[in-house]
Amino acid sequence: MSSELPPQIVRAIAFVGRQGGSIKTLSGFRKAAHSLPDAANAATNAFLAKICAAELAEEGERLFQAARTELGYKRKEIALTVASPSATVTAKDFTVEITYAVSEERPVEYVVTTTLRDLSDVIVARGDAFRSVFASRFSELEFSLHQRASIEATIDAIEGLEDDRGVTVDYPSNYEHCTIRVENVDAAVRCTPSTLEVVFSRRGSPAELIDGFVAIRDAFQISPVLGALIVR
Repeated sequence: MSSELPPQIVRAIAFVGRQGGSIKTLSGFRKAAHSLPDAANAATNAFLAKICAAELAEEGERLFQAARTELGYKRKEIALTVASPSATVTAKDFTVEITYAVSEERPVEYVVTTTLRDLSDVIVARGDAFRSVFASRFSELEFSLHQRASIEATIDAIEGLEDDRGVTVDYPSNYEHCTIRVENVDAAVRCTPSTLEVVFSRRGSPAELIDGFVAIRDAFQISPVLGALIVR
């Protein structure tokens, strides 16, 4: 990588991980009294919030204790709040939210989304303790653009490159978004007018996702339009 990300860019990144399972396996589900959801809506998510409370509290506590001990935080430097279906660990260097929701594709299943944001500095992410706490936890990265992007201009900039520049683009006919791929980066970059959403093929630590993002930023320097997307 040519350079490290400055703190203001790191703080604009959200790291996202998703996992899930069958709703009927949750400790609060009672086969004799409960029915599995047939849709994801406010009512079924409220039901899920009740029956996932034990698992959520356990997972939140586990993350709180791991971060507290591995990163050496004192009482005033880290806190856990639980309000099902979400739990939030707020530390001096980052915030993590764990949220349960009914799967929209398969309502009989739940999805747990873990989001890490407000990371103070890339140095924190590259520490061995931080890697240990968040190893193989995230597979997506969301970056808020500092100004709205023109999808048409982004597409035109990529299509105007020479064929061997290692950046390709796909897009729908309405140009609402585009998907960019960078050679040797194992991820798809979905660009909307307000965000870059980077989806990696495998889970990793925040530091590993940052490495991928740095490679994308460096590749975008071949065009002023692309380069302007990741500037602070």
